[in-house]
Amino acid sequence: MGKLFGTDGIRGKANKYPMTAEMALNVGRAVAHLFSRQGHRSKIVTATDTRISANMLEYALISGVCSMGGHVYRTGILPTPGIVCIISAMGADAGIVLSASHNPFYDNGIKIFKNDGYKLSDEKEEEIEQLLLSDKMASACASVQDIGSVYQTGDAGQRYVSFLRCTLPKAYNFKGMKIVLDCSNGATYQVAPQIFSELDADVEVLSACPDGKNINENCGSQHTLTLQKKVMHSDADMGLAFDGDGDRLIAVDEKGNVISGDQILAICAKVMKQKGLLKNNLVVSTVMSNIGFGLALKEMGIRHIMTDVGDRYVLREMLASGAVIGGEDSGHMIFLDHHTTGDGILTALKLIESVKAESKPLSELARVMSVFPQMLMNVEVRSKPEIETIPEIQDVIKSVETALGEKGRVLVRYSGTQPLCRVMVEGPTQDETRRYCEQIVNAVREKLCEA
Repeated sequence: MGKLFGTDGIRGKANKYPMTAEMALNVGRAVAHLFSRQGHRSKIVTATDTRISANMLEYALISGVCSMGGHVYRTGILPTPGIVCIISAMGADAGIVLSASHNPFYDNGIKIFKNDGYKLSDEKEEEIEQLLLSDKMASACASVQDIGSVYQTGDAGQRYVSFLRCTLPKAYNFKGMKIVLDCSNGATYQVAPQIFSELDADVEVLSACPDGKNINENCGSQHTLTLQKKVMHSDADMGLAFDGDGDRLIAVDEKGNVISGDQILAICAKVMKQKGLLKNNLVVSTVMSNIGFGLALKEMGIRHIMTDVGDRYVLREMLASGAVIGGEDSGHMIFLDHHTTGDGILTALKLIESVKAESKPLSELARVMSVFPQMLMNVEVRSKPEIETIPEIQDVIKSVETALGEKGRVLVRYSGTQPLCRVMVEGPTQDETRRYCEQIVNAVREKLCEA
């Protein structure tokens, strides 16, 4: 069957292997089995984003859990970080989110959280894969009198909003601030406008009319052009763009400039250090962070640790090193004093809190780091052999690295969730960066896209 779990759960095109109803059924069975014990029925919370395939897969997943004697508590549409709050509040054993995050509507995915709020370890994912590979699940189903039940959790969104408000000082508000929200026609389309309105911000909302197929379509954290125009047209203080499941944030300043995840991290880290909240004087990011991010932290006297790409690796290092803030340039950020997973809305609250603390516009705060020209190109590939084993690609990479010297860098890696090879180049100028990136992309296409 091959490895199912990538860097963020199981993901693929809906209604095609591995994202089929049959797979969802068996994942439900495996999770219910994994969290059951003698005399205890597993208690599983489920949530989805707004994709058209959500119901098909969720009902199959629920059937699997119930067939093993587990009980299911449905939250409905809820941002991925919201389910962690519900698991804890309900004393559940685990939570399962059906979402493909920032991917197009035709994809979907399965993310699994434990009752401590963290995603499954590599070992637990391997255990589930082994259960899926075996024939034991069908024969281990509960007898008919022990089949589980399904319950609706109607206040999940409000519980999540209440949790978010508790991450700010009591009676704190955003009065006097004009904010444009881009909800990506995804899971934040209800809760994000609610919390910012409750905090007394002047809110204008974009992309909050999901139809099952428009999630992430020319909107959200991956596509900010409409948000940039709206911020400038509305004379707003900032724009906030979430992705489809609400675990990412990309911001737009009052001048219409995109503020990346690295810049948001740098802004928040600086303010946290000033307030004495930056535990161990440390920030964790991935190897995808811009060169300018590391230089900015060095200038501020803040320690910096880099990890492999993926929030699970960021979190692992944060826990090991005692860091309380970390994340990815893509906008996936973790504030460990408040949450155990990336949370776009929480990140937005902390960014605004930083802006208010500094009493300066976002464009000025973003100058804390200089962003080196960066080019990221994705190449769809048919297979994923180790890049290091392909001489033709390695030769081009080494040639570019030699040409850049200390004025840039190259990173070539596979996506952990899609059949893509990501080529990233940073350099001294935009033209040089593009040219070098295209050279590597051409080599990748020639060797990895052959029929």
